[in-house]
Amino acid sequence: MIRFLRGDLQVSLLDAGAFWLDGGAMFGVVPRPIWEKERTPDTRNRIRLGMNVVLIEDGHRRILVDTGAGTKWDPKYREIYGLSPRSPAEFLAPAGLAPGQIDLVVNTHLHFDHAGGNTERNSRGEVVPSFPNARYVVQRGDLETARAGSERTRASYLPENFEPLLAEDRFELIDGPVMMGPGLELRPAPGHTPHMQILLNATPEGKLAFLADLVPTASHIPYPWVMGYDQEPLVTLATKRAILPDAAREGWVLLFEHDDVMPAATLEEKDGRLHARPVEPGA
Repeated sequence: MIRFLRGDLQVSLLDAGAFWLDGGAMFGVVPRPIWEKERTPDTRNRIRLGMNVVLIEDGHRRILVDTGAGTKWDPKYREIYGLSPRSPAEFLAPAGLAPGQIDLVVNTHLHFDHAGGNTERNSRGEVVPSFPNARYVVQRGDLETARAGSERTRASYLPENFEPLLAEDRFELIDGPVMMGPGLELRPAPGHTPHMQILLNATPEGKLAFLADLVPTASHIPYPWVMGYDQEPLVTLATKRAILPDAAREGWVLLFEHDDVMPAATLEEKDGRLHARPVEPGA
């Protein structure tokens, strides 16, 4: 667990487990001889990725941003993705919390590695909400994309991660940017999906951003390093160009959802390029 104090907020980065994805897909048009200097692949060309989620505590509410891949996986898919997920109870334990103490769950988008922990199987094998007292927040457009499905996106959007919540009327659907409290904003960041959102926290101490799959790891800071998984890669590029210069100039602390080596960093410009510089807890 990595913890930051930001004004009246306590922001914790929690480890929801790890998985492995194809390195070529993770780096898109970047050739393997270049990206493998950043991330060493296994014999199946896969690279190890973390699943970091964010807990925000303001003294009144406990907000969780993303929920990891969850534990509903059968052995076949655990092996395909090299999944070693942690249940919500497991990844919340270092923060001294249980799932029933979460008030609000924000999904940056509904891909399985971000929303799989939304639900779990009970002792009877039924899929139920993992956070029994929480409301869930997602962009309306992302839910519509998830439910529509297509040959290209169907494998990433698994109905068991969101349909049971719809059946119980657990979702709060939002459209566009939303302020969740003083200095706490959900902002659309399209590209990876058309309606993905990121978290921004602005305080007198500075700004902090949880970038979801806009910049999944510190290795994805360079503008053209865009995932092959992105539905709209040129839109991702435009979104990065709109956000990262401000992050560098203003010294934002960036939290990377899939980086198991450098989960938090600031940016610095060197030789005309942006580079990630790791930060320590409390920065």
